[in-house]
Order: sequence, then C-alpha cells, then structure tokens
Amino acid sequence: MRTSKDLILASKEFTKEDRKRSWIETLITLFLLIIFLSATFMDLPWIVRLGFSLSCALIYVRMFTIYHDYQHHAILQKSKLADLLMKGYGIFILTPQNIWKRSHDHHHNHNSKLTITAIGSYPTISKERFLSLSKRDQKIYLLNRHPLTVIFGHLTLFIYWLNLKSFIQSPKKHLDSLAALLIHFGTAIGICYYFGWETFVFAWFIPYFFSFAIGSYLFYSQHNFPAARFRENHDWKYDHAALESTSFMKMHPFFHWMTGNIGYHHVHHLNSRIPFYRLPEAMKKMPELQQVSTTSWNPVEIWRCFRVKLWDCEKGKMITLSQAFKN
Repeated sequence: MRTSKDLILASKEFTKEDRKRSWIETLITLFLLIIFLSATFMDLPWIVRLGFSLSCALIYVRMFTIYHDYQHHAILQKSKLADLLMKGYGIFILTPQNIWKRSHDHHHNHNSKLTITAIGSYPTISKERFLSLSKRDQKIYLLNRHPLTVIFGHLTLFIYWLNLKSFIQSPKKHLDSLAALLIHFGTAIGICYYFGWETFVFAWFIPYFFSFAIGSYLFYSQHNFPAARFRENHDWKYDHAALESTSFMKMHPFFHWMTGNIGYHHVHHLNSRIPFYRLPEAMKKMPELQQVSTTSWNPVEIWRCFRVKLWDCEKGKMITLSQAFKN
C-alpha cells in the first residue's frame, strides 16, 4: 500500500481535465438551475412549487461544487467566460471569491489540526484544552459546533462569517462580500415587493435555506465524525488528514450527482486538482482510497456526528461532551 508522497503522486493521473465534459456538466447544471428557479415563480399548486423549490436547492449545491472545483483550478482554467460565470455564481451563492478561496485553501492545508480558530472550518480542540477554557469560551466553542449553527448555515456561515464578518474586518479587501450581501437582500426585498410573500418563500427562502443547510452539514460531517482523527501541528501530515480525518459519504447515485460527488471528500482532500466527475474513478482505481471511514444521511449517523465535540488525546478518538466531564 502506497503512503504519503507516492500516494499523492499516484493521484495525479486523475487530475487531467476533460474540457468538453467540464463545460457540458457546467452548462447542464446552469440550465437546470434556471428552469427550477423560474418554475418557483409560476402560478402552480403549492406542492409542485415546493418540489421545484427543493430541486432548486439541490442544484444550487451541485453548482456550488462546480464553482468550488474551479476555485481549486481543477476545471475550466484560462477561460474568460468561465471566470465571469464563476465569479457571478460565487456572489449569487454568498461565497465571493476573495474570502472563499483564501479560507478554503487554509482549510485544505490545516484540515484535522487541533485548533480553536478554525479558519474555513468548524473548530475542534482537545479535551484538555476545552477544560482549561473559561466558561464563556467553552460556550462559544460549543455554539460554533452546535447542530443549529450548522443547520442555519445560511445565516451563520454564509451571511455572517463569509460576508458580513469579512467585510467588517477588511472593507477594501472584501468589497465582493458587500456586493453579495446587497444583491442577496436586495433580491429578497424585490421578490417580496413585486411577487408577494408566497413566491418569496418558494423562490428565495427555501432554495437558499436548504442548500446552505445541506452544504454546511456535508462540510461539517465529512470532517467531524466518530472515527475522525485529529493531530497537533507538529504531528500533522497531509495524506493522513485526507485518509484518516475525511470521510466518504455514502449516497444514492442521484444525490452523488446532485452534490457534485462531494461525498468522495477524502479523494478530493488527497488531491484537490481532481475534477469532481473523476473522483469516483480515482477511488475505484486506488485501493488506498477504499478503506476509509464513511458517513451517510442516516438519521442515526447524523446524530452521531453532531454528538462528538472534542478530541481525547489519551484515547485517540473523538468524544462527546458528557464523556469529557467523566473522570
């Protein structure tokens, strides 16, 4: 079994982009996005509009994965049209390029390191560190990992952290964050005023709320699950972080398609230059990528992922809050 440098080198075989396929996947996704979003404005029975609204949420997630791949330089590089489309979508989906790329690159380079700062990720610290914090800091740490913080990712992660906070901290550097917020809320007000509250719910609130809830949970659970392993900075290795601290999320093929294969997250973390449509191929052909921890949409699995809060250095595993206070 290959390890470390040899494993990463072997993954480079799958980084070659099929340019034609990248464009087909992107344009089909944008076409479906326009169709589903347009349908939410139509005078249809509420159950039909709800179906289009939820479909729109899923296609937002898929298009976000494509945008995410573009930012990793995995697809459609050196294309002015792609650059325009992706920058526009980044603002539309509240992940403007400036803050998203910097924070997400940091996440890839520090995934599974024990830290309370958690730039581009949810914080994870050791039991010992947690117990040494003040009560206030303990509450802030637990709030950042709380299920409601993840589920309400639209407000907590995307509106506040990626846009409002980044703009307040560095206005000149994050004007695209301000633009994203103005367009986001301006669109909401416009839909309410011109089309009414019902259309606002189906065309704006549901697609954004559910797409961000799905995206936030995917991001959380694929790095915060019972079998995940965390390390101090001096003991950290890139390939270990990908294979020991990042999961493969089992899904129906339909949902793998709708989420742009982001469930193959350990493959993506091993080599972020692999296009999303080649991730299953890489996993199939590399035995080392097949023996990894898994997560799923099973409610029991979701509950288990949300329960783990801290890293126990002595036991070498993630533990719950109640376990942390046991002698």
